[in-house]
Amino acid sequence: METMAEITALLQQLHSGDRDALQSLIPLVYIELKKLAAAHLRRERDITPLQTTELVHEAFMRLSGSRHPSYENRSHFYGIASRLMRQVLVDMARARARKKRAGEQVSLSDLEPNPDRRLLLIDAAMERLRQIDEVKVHLLDMRYFAGMTAEESAEAMSLSVHVVRRELRLAQAWLRKELAAEGADLHA
Repeated sequence: METMAEITALLQQLHSGDRDALQSLIPLVYIELKKLAAAHLRRERDITPLQTTELVHEAFMRLSGSRHPSYENRSHFYGIASRLMRQVLVDMARARARKKRAGEQVSLSDLEPNPDRRLLLIDAAMERLRQIDEVKVHLLDMRYFAGMTAEESAEAMSLSVHVVRRELRLAQAWLRKELAAEGADLHA
C-alpha cells in the first residue's frame, strides 16, 4: 500500500514539473512496465526485434521528453505508458514500410508484410475511432495494450464496470468491422 501512495505522490510531483520525480518513479514502476512491454511484444512478436527492456526504455525516453498530464492514478499512468509502447511499435513498423518502399536493404524478418500491415491498420482504425469517441479508444488501450481489467478501467475512468464493458463491446465490434473492411483480422 505504501508503494501505491508513493507512486501517486510522485505522479503528482511529476505533473507539477518536478523532473526529479521521474527518476524516483522509475524503480517503483519498472517491473509493471516490463510486464506491459512483454504483453505488447507477445502480441507483435512477428514484427519487432525489440526486447522487453528496450521497449520499456524507449517508452521512458518518450515519457521523459513530454509534458506530463495530471495522472489520475497509477492505472492512468500505466495506460499512458502502454500507449507509448504501442506507438513505439507502430513507429518501427512505419519505418520498416518506408525502407521497403525506398528499396533499402532490409533483413529477412522485414520481408513479411502481414504483421506490420496489421499493426498499422489497427493503429489507423484506432485513430479514426478517436475522432468519433475518445473514451472507447482509451478503454481499448487500457484493456488490450495495458492489460487492465474492466474493474481497473472503470476506476481509472470514473465509470461503472457495466458502462466499461458495454463500451468495450461496442468498440471491439467497430474495430472488427473496420479491420474486416481492410482485409485484416483483429486477432491475427
